[in-house]
Amino acid sequence: MSTAARGRGWGATRLEADLTLLGDHLVPNADFGVTRAITVRTGADHVWPWIAQLGQQGGGFYSYDALENVMGCRIHSADRIHPEWQDPAVGDQVRLYPEGGLAIAELEQGRAMVLHGGLILGRRPPPFDFSWTFALLDGPAGTCRLLVRERYSYKRRWVTLLVRPTALISMVMTRQMLLGIKSRAEGPPAGAQVLPRAGTVARTVKP
Repeated sequence: MSTAARGRGWGATRLEADLTLLGDHLVPNADFGVTRAITVRTGADHVWPWIAQLGQQGGGFYSYDALENVMGCRIHSADRIHPEWQDPAVGDQVRLYPEGGLAIAELEQGRAMVLHGGLILGRRPPPFDFSWTFALLDGPAGTCRLLVRERYSYKRRWVTLLVRPTALISMVMTRQMLLGIKSRAEGPPAGAQVLPRAGTVARTVKP
């Protein structure tokens, strides 16, 4: 991984920033990258359902919904696990806003999901290639680490003027997303209530 793509963001260790994660090869010559992380005091199997339902079309992004909705994203972050959103597959689109999003490019069930694509500006092709990885690593004593990595490859020289401000906004939003996932996965109680499918009985995810 290039030095430019090894940025260490909020919560991440230097070792985590240097780790090769699923999907890194999708943007092999990244001009800019950053990894952010948080410790969740429960196992990866209790965190994964919140990642599986990410997206405007599903559980939202667990961040500052009000700020996202000022931009017309129409995000409503879920506080429950929805069974109908628990089957992400490669090729599915995770919408960032009603009219667009990123495709699931790689998936390791229960462990990692990689979104890939670019920002479309009108009818012009995306000015940069982008990957967004969510990865879960086992920690000590039943904890886990949630890593979120962004990688950008510029297709136009002027894109750095766009990506740097975008990265600052992302830092604020991603930090809140990590905290939002953590609070949902950790409690209360030790699991999260799952909304039932039609005709079924509600159940609780137990630790």
